[in-house]
Amino acid sequence: MQNKRIAITGGIGSGKSELCKIIAKFGFPVFSCDEISNQLWEEAFYQARLLSAFPDCTKEGKIVRSLLSEKIFADSEARKKLNAISHPLIMQRLFGQMAKHKVAFAEVPLLFESRCETEFDEIIVVIRQKGLRISALKKRNGWNESQIHARFAGQIDYESHDFTNCQLLYNNGSVAELETNAQKLLQKLKLF
Repeated sequence: MQNKRIAITGGIGSGKSELCKIIAKFGFPVFSCDEISNQLWEEAFYQARLLSAFPDCTKEGKIVRSLLSEKIFADSEARKKLNAISHPLIMQRLFGQMAKHKVAFAEVPLLFESRCETEFDEIIVVIRQKGLRISALKKRNGWNESQIHARFAGQIDYESHDFTNCQLLYNNGSVAELETNAQKLLQKLKLF
């Protein structure tokens, strides 16, 4: 039987990571594109590619993440260049990890932006009201409104995107409500 790959995505501040913790608590393997990205940052070949692509984001011969972050959220072409370098590597490693399991979940923040949605058997989109997302990001990251809106601009518009063929999971309440909704969704997907 083919392995089942399930993506978890949603706008920044929607509660994807919280949902992943809940699904892991239910006993399913859960992987993270952000974790893979952080691992890549530790590898010399990746650093070399970033240095070559973004020489203006360096200090003492090393890429400075904060400078690169500022650049990609201010310049869509720079963001495309970074995504062209990182996304194929991240997805290759992600699918290698998922392949070892009959059913596996993955937190994929930029699923639609990287056009990888067809690589998954199911897609769960965490939907949260924009005001709640803004509050969560201010609290979690200490960002101001302009920093938050720059991140929003780097993603699809989760308020208007067509999510046909996706499973929507609303997260406008407590963690306990999210867990209840997650359980119902896993039952609907016949995973419980």
